[in-house]
Amino acid sequence: MTTSPATGWEVLDRALQGLATVVGGLSERDLNLPTPCEQWNVAQLLQHATGDQAAWAAAVGGGPGPTDNPFTPSGVLGTAPTALVAEAVRRADGAWQAVRPEHSEVSTPLPVGSLPVAVAAGACALDAGVHAWDLAVATGQPSPLTGPLAATLHEAARQVVEPLRGFAYVPALPAEPGDDQVAALLKYLGRRPDWKAAS
Repeated sequence: MTTSPATGWEVLDRALQGLATVVGGLSERDLNLPTPCEQWNVAQLLQHATGDQAAWAAAVGGGPGPTDNPFTPSGVLGTAPTALVAEAVRRADGAWQAVRPEHSEVSTPLPVGSLPVAVAAGACALDAGVHAWDLAVATGQPSPLTGPLAATLHEAARQVVEPLRGFAYVPALPAEPGDDQVAALLKYLGRRPDWKAAS
């Protein structure tokens, strides 16, 4: 996968690169596999993840939003998975390159509306980074969600997730002694770090 994000925001670049890398490893037979997002298979989750990035790009930089509702993905892909994520990265680059740390706030697609720019960039990265993990574990690929990235995304999650529980996020799972940074983030978002598809 040659997609190289260049948004100007390191956390977002790392998360988008992780998403691009995992999508680059998908095969046709992976698309119907179940994912940690129980209601969606791989194709649907890919549509959701890339649609979310289109919604973020439209809110941050203007322009059209996603053509379909990211929360009701059909699972019918009109183009190759790599083309979907490349377009999402292209749009993210175009929107976020104009946003500088000295700006006070930026519009978001979230119900909370505008957020401080660093929080918004982290929230956008949270979406890409965690869905990259979802797709990786669903398809047996290495997870791109490293400890340092998870710690940074957890900071963003604490600032945006609670108002979205029950809509975009399920209830948190209990933390346990020995949880690493990745497990702590995933549990905060209601995901089991040891998730595997039911056999």
